Amino acid sequence: MRILNRNVYVGPSQYAKFPVIRLELDLGALEQWPTAKLGDGFIDGLLAALPGLAEHGCSYREPGGFVRRMREGEGTWLGHVLEHVAIELQNVAGEDVTFGKTRSISDDRPGVYSVVYEYAQKEEGIAAGELALKLLDSLLPTDLRSATDDSWNWEEERDGFIRYAQRRALGPSTMSLVRAAEERGIPWLRLNEQSLVQLGHGKYQQRIQATVTGRTPHIAVELASDKEETNKILASLGLPVPHQHLVTSASEAVRAARRLGGGVVLKPYNGNHGRGITINVREDDDIRAGFEAAREHSRSVIVETYLAGDDHRLLVVNGELVAATRRTPGHVVGDGASTVAALVDVVNSDPRRGVGHEKVLTKLKLDREAELMLERAGYTAESVPKAGEVVPLRSTANLSTGGTATDVTDIIHPDNRAMAERAVRAIGLDVGGVDFLSTNIAESYKAIGGGICEVNAAPGFRMHIAPSEGTPRDAAGPVIDMLFPPGAPSRVPIAAVTGTNGKTTTSRMLAHIAKMSGYTPGLTTTDGVYIDGQRTVEGDMTGPVSARMVMADPQIDFAVLETARGGLVRAGMGVAEVDVGAVINVASDHLGLKGIDTLEQLAEVKRVVVEAARECAVLNADDPNVLKMSAYTDAKVICYVTMNPSHPLVREHVRAGGRACALEAGVNGHMITLYDKGSHIPLLWTHLIPATLEGRALHNVQNAMFAASMAFSLGMKLDAIRHGLRTFDTTFFQAPGRMNVYNEHPFKVIMDYAHNAHATGVMADLAQRLDVGGRRIVVVAGPGDRRDEDLREIAATLAGKFDHYVVRRDDSLRGRDGDEVPRIISKALETAGVDLAAITVIPDEQEAVDAALRMGQPGDLLVVFADALVRTWKQIIRFKPEGEMQKTSARAEVPTLETNLDEQLVAAMEGVVRDERGLRFEREESD
Repeated sequence: MRILNRNVYVGPSQYAKFPVIRLELDLGALEQWPTAKLGDGFIDGLLAALPGLAEHGCSYREPGGFVRRMREGEGTWLGHVLEHVAIELQNVAGEDVTFGKTRSISDDRPGVYSVVYEYAQKEEGIAAGELALKLLDSLLPTDLRSATDDSWNWEEERDGFIRYAQRRALGPSTMSLVRAAEERGIPWLRLNEQSLVQLGHGKYQQRIQATVTGRTPHIAVELASDKEETNKILASLGLPVPHQHLVTSASEAVRAARRLGGGVVLKPYNGNHGRGITINVREDDDIRAGFEAAREHSRSVIVETYLAGDDHRLLVVNGELVAATRRTPGHVVGDGASTVAALVDVVNSDPRRGVGHEKVLTKLKLDREAELMLERAGYTAESVPKAGEVVPLRSTANLSTGGTATDVTDIIHPDNRAMAERAVRAIGLDVGGVDFLSTNIAESYKAIGGGICEVNAAPGFRMHIAPSEGTPRDAAGPVIDMLFPPGAPSRVPIAAVTGTNGKTTTSRMLAHIAKMSGYTPGLTTTDGVYIDGQRTVEGDMTGPVSARMVMADPQIDFAVLETARGGLVRAGMGVAEVDVGAVINVASDHLGLKGIDTLEQLAEVKRVVVEAARECAVLNADDPNVLKMSAYTDAKVICYVTMNPSHPLVREHVRAGGRACALEAGVNGHMITLYDKGSHIPLLWTHLIPATLEGRALHNVQNAMFAASMAFSLGMKLDAIRHGLRTFDTTFFQAPGRMNVYNEHPFKVIMDYAHNAHATGVMADLAQRLDVGGRRIVVVAGPGDRRDEDLREIAATLAGKFDHYVVRRDDSLRGRDGDEVPRIISKALETAGVDLAAITVIPDEQEAVDAALRMGQPGDLLVVFADALVRTWKQIIRFKPEGEMQKTSARAEVPTLETNLDEQLVAAMEGVVRDERGLRFEREESD
């Protein structure tokens, strides 16, 4: 049994609308060993290791359903068992995940399963799958095991996994803030492997790190970390604080304690979580020991007056107390019969106690600190305390060391409430925790005494949101309401565009319209990430990494995400949902790669974009595979795009008040027309859109219709949409590799990135519609990782539509032999009836383009299907005609403004654009 492949989906995918991990699992010989055949020994052993599996409902949808599946009939196969074990392991580590799905991949691959399960944190989810595999292997009969040896210890592996998971998971305080944001519809992104989280998108974002917010003043954090300065500031305001001294040696600590008199507390100058604190000591030796304990955490040590009373944490947010908790140090209570060690085991058996922050409470430990506490009481771990005797094992009440918490928010005295609020304001914190000692929190400190031990700049919320006793308090909600007051925006409009062809141009059109509307757009495309029209990262950026990059940019207030097949198959979408999702078309490309063998399967992948749309799904009604997607979206509105104004379904949709965009014929040409709620809205004549070459480039007419539909669905004004389309063209500057036209030679050159049959066919049709006085010449190739039939189909779309064919290959062979792709295409052209004399095979792209340019004569049309876009465009604009043809064009001698701009752009694009970490982003696979 082994994992063949693994994919981590960070967002919506064809498997789920939330993050999941997919394993391709090969059972091997274990395909013949379902759980019933493995017997009760295997099943009982699994339940003993993970008792929580008994609660899994599985397909029966009731507790015990999964166990029933394992025992009844043949039982179930180990791929399905691994799915449940991976989920339960995450549950044991404190994560609330439940979804899983296991299916056999195909009849052609017996024993190979697709195992999908939900995860909360990526590394934890991966580790859960790996540990699940090891656990199952360890429970198998010896002759069926593949890896387990005698050193395997399940309990150690389990606890190690829990600790590993918790080190990588968001802490309880940060997670409570994330959950509060989710409840308010505020999106979030985790920015590092610790607790740095972005709430909101783009320019509306706020950041938190644990419970420190982006609005927390740095000077306030520094003051709170300086316990001596905090004490002085609070004392100067008349707030109750103990007297204290700062010392740097044990002898100084002893002298300071004598000056203070009575019991003293020793604590690190800048410690946290109660580490290194010793309380209520009087003897010189104890003071010295306390000093050394504190010195392990800080160079300087504070000695202060011991205040009697219970330890309370008072949480203040935005100037108001929102929760108060009494904390009790970790302890056991004697029963007159059990040893301290046995009592610790009883306490730890409480299901609310776990490892670290896994659960509401933390397990007690009989470590060195506990031994010291027992020693002071005259006990050891084997002592038997009297019945009812409280035996402390910790000197401080932190939950992280086994303490308990009791909510007292409803009984706190108003004077104590006001005191806490004044203290946090005095330090300057927006979120602060006051550690306050009092014998009775319900009585005023002015009457019974008490004092502030310290003010915390990053107070933990666990004790408030999940107290051991009392009412849980919403500690996180007030923080989120402070960062995002009611009515404050947190989201930017998001549009996602996918399709086999046209998505790059459509995405660029929409981003341009957004800019014309006054937005600062962030755009992801096949050649990079653009912020407000400026490329910030170079490379194919059409996957989830680039999407998250745009959403994290603090400048943008509008996002356009070109979303490619490769990213969807590999890692899903980079955002959980979008406002508008559009699918332009589904055509034959990338078939036979990564399990996608049919158009229907490809459509299922691309459908993810409209499944993630919440406001509007924009669908190509002329493409049957796209039209079917309307049944799979929960978007409030469906907008159909059609170039057939008589489309029967669209007509019914419009008559019912639905939204649509149609191409209508008129006296002056073709008009892009919008329909919505019964309104008929003529938008723009196609010949007025530069990108359509006076309406002849029908594929860009369709792209403009999609861009207009999305812009309209996002609430942009009609005039802004018209202005955006009228000022967008297909120059290399605005749309590199997308029908770039160069007119500065005696012949016309069109460069395009078309690399599949649908795209090359569109360009061939355009070449036929253009008025050409001379010959039509084409430079053609195909990606090496496409099937032979795909390459032959590319040739078929071009055959008979050009006068001469220059056939080449891409620089990257992608597994092919050197000249294999040109041979396949040239043979297919010949088979389709193209005269062999009209075919020139030149494998190298640069040499092929140069040869085609030299073939050009006045009046010719040269169509270049390019792979290395910058290099090829540079070749085109720098080409110098020779002989008589050079004399034919006076413009060839005098560079125009267009030529100069192109030269500048090429120079800019030749540089390597790096992100702020200095890394160049590698090309993601896209359509």
